[in-house]
Amino acid sequence: MKSITKAVFPVAGLGTRFLPATKASPKEMLPIVDKPLLQYAVEEAVEAGIKVMIFVTGRNKWPIPDHFDKAYELEAELEKRGNNKLLTLVRNIIPKDITCVYIRQEETLGLGHAVLCAAPVVDDQPFAVILADDLIHTSDEGCLLQMVKQFSKHRCSLVGVEEIDLGNAEQYGIIQPGLTEGREYKVEGIVEKPTPAAAPSSLAVVGRYILTPRIFDLLRTTTSGVGGEIQLTDALAALLKQEYMFAYRFSGKRYDCGSKLGYLQATVEYGLKHSELGQPFRDYLYTLLDYHQDV
Repeated sequence: MKSITKAVFPVAGLGTRFLPATKASPKEMLPIVDKPLLQYAVEEAVEAGIKVMIFVTGRNKWPIPDHFDKAYELEAELEKRGNNKLLTLVRNIIPKDITCVYIRQEETLGLGHAVLCAAPVVDDQPFAVILADDLIHTSDEGCLLQMVKQFSKHRCSLVGVEEIDLGNAEQYGIIQPGLTEGREYKVEGIVEKPTPAAAPSSLAVVGRYILTPRIFDLLRTTTSGVGGEIQLTDALAALLKQEYMFAYRFSGKRYDCGSKLGYLQATVEYGLKHSELGQPFRDYLYTLLDYHQDV
């Protein structure tokens, strides 16, 4: 089976939880300190050896291709001013050997449908799926690189999971784990958004997948599920009847940037880690603590 060189980024969602900020701007372009969410996801993919970035987009998503495209006017102005630091920054948002492909999802029919839209470009090879909403910070290897290494062991579909509070089970796809070895679980079943009482475990699938091309055949016949959408989880459940599947509990911290609270948490913690802003930002937060103690 071939290596993982293509990644699908479903970025056609409406971002309703961040209205009105996302009325005209994609939620994936919301910044965490000084980079948009989607750039963090692309950098993670590059680290994992991905060479083809496939963006499944929708209406009002033009800032996404603009961000990864060459900006002639901006570069010319920065060069004229002699601002070589910023010039280098904007010229290296994405490596030169990376190919970006943009596919229009005409209707937002769910994550499963978005992944299916990428089938003509992915072709007959395993591929990654990355949800930019799930920002994952690691101290060493990125989440997707960890998963690519695990994929090389079994050569079958792999989903990224994390332990959650069962009270939040209805927000996730939940796996039924079988044989366990370290951070790896053989998947015996998977359920989309179960009630806490019906959840088969506390291991939730988050926004990282490595899938075999067989998933496309199953997505073509998957009917609408929870929320009236074509759920990727339902196709994964069908795939389990034909192939092995593993789950990997990645090393790192995930921020749910699809929620306002998760987005704010990521902004604060990435701000504290920032090489230039970290210390002054930390000092500022201490002044807030002193202020609230005095009130």
